[in-house]
Amino acid sequence: VQLQASGGGLVRAGGSLRLSCAASGRTFSSLSMGWFRQAPGKEREFVSAITRSGDRTYYADSVKGRFTISRDTAKNTVYLQMNSMKPEDTAVYYCAARPYHYYSSRPTDYNYWGQGTLVTVSS
Repeated sequence: VQLQASGGGLVRAGGSLRLSCAASGRTFSSLSMGWFRQAPGKEREFVSAITRSGDRTYYADSVKGRFTISRDTAKNTVYLQMNSMKPEDTAVYYCAARPYHYYSSRPTDYNYWGQGTLVTVSS
C-alpha cells in the first residue's frame, strides 16, 4: 500500500486546512485509516481515525469538535478537515492504514504510512 499525503501549509490561528491522503496498491475499502502528527521534540500522537466502512470516526480530545475525518471510496482518499486551528496543532501530519475494520490510536498498530505533510499554525 502506498499513501500520499498532501495539503499541509502555513495558516493563521483560527484558520482552516484540509489534508488529503491518497491510497493505492490495495482495495481502499479493506483499510481503516488514521491521521497522526508529530511536533518537533515530541512523540508521534494520534489525531483521528475512521473505520474501513466509514461508519465510525474517532478523535483525540485535543482536536474533537475542530477536526473532521472522512473518506471517499471512489477516490481512494481520506481527508482531515481542520478548523479553528491553534498554534499547538503545528506538526508533521501523517496518514496511516491498517487492514482491519476497527481503528487504533497506537502508531505501532498501523502497517502502512505516508510521507508526512507539514502544518504550521502561526499565532
